[in-house]
Amino acid sequence: MKASDVMTTKVVTVTPDHSVRHAAEIMLDNHVSGLPVIDDSGELVGIISEGDLLRRSELGLDALAGHRRSPEEQARAYVKAHAWKVGDVMSDRLVVVDEDTDLARVATLMEENDIKRVPVARDGRLVGIVSRADLLRAVASARLDATAPGDEAIRRSILARLDESTGLARMNISVTVADGLVHLWGNVEGEDCRKAARVVADGVRGVKGVIEHFADAE
Repeated sequence: MKASDVMTTKVVTVTPDHSVRHAAEIMLDNHVSGLPVIDDSGELVGIISEGDLLRRSELGLDALAGHRRSPEEQARAYVKAHAWKVGDVMSDRLVVVDEDTDLARVATLMEENDIKRVPVARDGRLVGIVSRADLLRAVASARLDATAPGDEAIRRSILARLDESTGLARMNISVTVADGLVHLWGNVEGEDCRKAARVVADGVRGVKGVIEHFADAE
């Protein structure tokens, strides 16, 4: 699936000249935790999120308390805490994808940058946004992989999935299947590896249960 398959296209935005208070009200009214910031020419220039508002002076917090900072860091913290314009408070280091970016890449970007949403742009213009909630909906609506009926088809499907991505490719795991019940054999080291083998088997359509016979597990 691609970003275009799950993105929200009706995106609520603000401008750099909107007030921080107005942005907070829009977030509350629309039940969102962040807003793209669009300038007068329609270009995406930043995002303002809940995280940008955590050390505001309105909350009675001292932006500089308990921190040893350089003058530049202190100045940035002061602006974040006291500025009234969105443009002064927003995050302008954007992580942006295009419509054809696959969801695996979108999820990786969210994890690597510790962000909750990724704008989707076309030629610098905002066309949508993918949030963590959109990714959850993709997970919830995902269809099980099609597997041909029968024990032998299940066995072959499990063996095909024991590849490098699982960490189990070199462990010589044997698989037998009887009436949908999967038996796993081999010398598998560590609880995480045993769990990964079980998850591989559990993920195949038609599997009724998994029994481990790993030498290290007995």
